Amino acid sequence: MLRIYGQGSRFCDGVSRRNFLQIGGLGMGGLALPQLLQAEAQSGGRPTHKSVIMIYLPGGPPHQDTFDLKLDAPREVRGEFRAIPTNVAGIQICEHLPRLARIADKYALIRSMVGAKDDHSDFQCMTGRLLGGKPPQGGWPSLGAAISRLQGAAHPGVPPFVGLEPVMQHKPYNAATPGFLGSACSAFSPSGRGRADMSLNDITLDRLDNRKALLGGFDQFRRAVDASGKMDGMDAFQRQAFGVLTSSKLASALDLGAESRGALERYGKGDPRPRGDAAPRLPEQFLLARRLVEAGARVVTVAFGFWDYHGNCFKTAREDLPMFDRGVSALIEDLHERGMSKDVSVVVWGEFGRTPRINKDAGRDHWPGVSCALLAGGGMRTGQVIGSTDRIGGEAADRPVHFGEVFATLYRNLGIDVNTATVTDLSGRPHYLVENGRQPIAELV
Repeated sequence: MLRIYGQGSRFCDGVSRRNFLQIGGLGMGGLALPQLLQAEAQSGGRPTHKSVIMIYLPGGPPHQDTFDLKLDAPREVRGEFRAIPTNVAGIQICEHLPRLARIADKYALIRSMVGAKDDHSDFQCMTGRLLGGKPPQGGWPSLGAAISRLQGAAHPGVPPFVGLEPVMQHKPYNAATPGFLGSACSAFSPSGRGRADMSLNDITLDRLDNRKALLGGFDQFRRAVDASGKMDGMDAFQRQAFGVLTSSKLASALDLGAESRGALERYGKGDPRPRGDAAPRLPEQFLLARRLVEAGARVVTVAFGFWDYHGNCFKTAREDLPMFDRGVSALIEDLHERGMSKDVSVVVWGEFGRTPRINKDAGRDHWPGVSCALLAGGGMRTGQVIGSTDRIGGEAADRPVHFGEVFATLYRNLGIDVNTATVTDLSGRPHYLVENGRQPIAELV
């Protein structure tokens, strides 16, 4: 096991934790990388490299104050924000999203997401299914886990599925797992909790921006292990794993110091402190996600901020939206400028929307009835709005879109036919990737 440690932090539950880059086990609940490589070798051919970046907004952002403003609604519904025009005629969004307003031709908005549950969990956003019911033994797998099983690694030096979201204080924000697909399909997680069993020559997460030091540490570590003779007893997959983990491919992808000052400034500098009981606001992770898919990752997931605006909705949104606006717009523009927009799909969403009526604490409460999503890239038809809500933003007025339809679209963008592709559970029973026969969103494809 090889782990690279970061600084410690203390959460509200009193537990002191240290972020680390767990390389040997890849943050996979103890599964060693050799097992992952062996599973990938058994999975067959490697399709063309397509990717998904999923930005999860824990807590549920207020759709009426971001992408679906209701200016004609009563005062207790419409809120404090103005709508501004975008560069697509007829589409307006919140005044605190000016950068996204300037590139509305490069994304599509879904204003009629339905079928959510009043449950603070990442499960539906990550799996496309509701938490609960009677799932197969082991549980439903996440998108990234399914892609790991079906497509394996695009590059031997980069895991197919990378989860950048931290371990959050509210545990259901990390509810999604590889399910019945098992640990071999878990995400590589550059942050988490754990105890040391090996450190890499004092290289820490805080020094990941120093490419020379990081790669030098890898080289020194390789020489030390070679000299010790420990490689002699390793089988072929262990040797391959060691080569991957100490090569420059993954280290280079994680090295934001390789980016220009202009690129770093474009995405903006975030705040590493956890927001509420959820995630920090780190637009730098959007840049890291771009670097990872560029290096070969197929699915990268990110959690950004804390959107459970039960009180002081507008004050908090004024703090969160500019950073969100800058980071997401930078990612979308960056993918276009690098010629990656046809190959990389981006989806941005939370677990549900917020109540139409503003409460006594100037906030909005949970509202699973309807919410919004933003999709970009993937060769999709952008510059449009799909669906609408009623006058107060309480229900879908037309074209309700289910989470499964978004997942079917993402799978299609990855080159997978949801009508034929299946994954097998622990009892040997095959399951389709989306439930109820959901199909890709026709307006997008």
